[in-house]
Amino acid sequence: MNAAEIRALLAALNAAWERGQQAALASVVGVKGSAYRREGTKMLVLDDASQVCMLSGGCLEAEVVEVALEVIRTGEVALAHYDLSEDATWGLGIGCGGSVDVRVERLDPHDPVMAAWLQVLHKGELAALVMPLGKAEKVLVRAGGETLGQLSDPALHAFALAQAHERLGLREPRAVAVAAPSGEKLFVDVCTPPPPLVIYGAGHDALPLAAQAHTLGYAVHVIDPRPAYLTPARFTDAALYDLAPEELGAFAMPAGAQAIIMNHHLDRDRICLAHALKAGAAYVGVLGPRSRAEDLLSALDAEGTTFSRAELERLRSPIGLRIGAEAPEEVALSILAELMAWRRGYDGGFLNGHAGRIHDAQTHRVE
Repeated sequence: MNAAEIRALLAALNAAWERGQQAALASVVGVKGSAYRREGTKMLVLDDASQVCMLSGGCLEAEVVEVALEVIRTGEVALAHYDLSEDATWGLGIGCGGSVDVRVERLDPHDPVMAAWLQVLHKGELAALVMPLGKAEKVLVRAGGETLGQLSDPALHAFALAQAHERLGLREPRAVAVAAPSGEKLFVDVCTPPPPLVIYGAGHDALPLAAQAHTLGYAVHVIDPRPAYLTPARFTDAALYDLAPEELGAFAMPAGAQAIIMNHHLDRDRICLAHALKAGAAYVGVLGPRSRAEDLLSALDAEGTTFSRAELERLRSPIGLRIGAEAPEEVALSILAELMAWRRGYDGGFLNGHAGRIHDAQTHRVE
């Protein structure tokens, strides 16, 4: 789930608790074959049968709501299996050719581990929540090693901690179900900080890029030396930095940041390109044709600013997927589509004719 979905889910949960309603959390904990969403996807179900967020394209929700209402009534954790095959007699008849396991748990506002996990989700911290699939007990493991909660089986608890630390050490940690040596299955849910997007330039075409990026869960940062452009009214969901090119050293590049240079001003773009590469942005994209980026590099070289091979490998130009984008909103879509493919290890090509699993990564990105 992205940060936007998490925000919507948590806001609805807090509002429901303030009204005195009960709620259950349904989480995808296993996928075999093809399915609409992956492990870690969540849906909130309230005691009036209303729901927030989705586990599928709409095919599972009604079934899961019925399970969740029973979980709310009894307080017992439920694990439901859904066959998405074409067989309408034995399955749901959806035709995806896979199956999905969904864990449903009633949410208790007084459960300290769950309360801490909800705070982790709210803050976007790096942490893992490990739980047996059929039990309510769980353990929260933060990136720094702090733990909260205890599984009743000491051996299973030790295994859970090891699995959590292993997932948190990955470059792109994702939720996963694992089997303990005893055969019992655990679900390792993972919260990761929202990916940072740094936009150099607050012009007209930066507006849809910032807005769409926020919707997709990015933490957006916009840098521009023009106060008239850099206003909260124009960038409602971004951190704003009124910095002249010579002041860029005051900006601390977030870890793993993806940077887009779109000042439409050669001098500012040249300085911003040097700053982004030297400050360690993981992805540095320059808007415009490849020749423009090459001219910027040549100008930097002429003034004595050179880059290592590793730094230059992070430079992308032109940026965006080849979808015929023209309008600023279309260009933003093209750029963000490339960023998503780059982050997740995909090549960004057509799915038409792809015979494997849709969610299997096809390439490894270069950093």
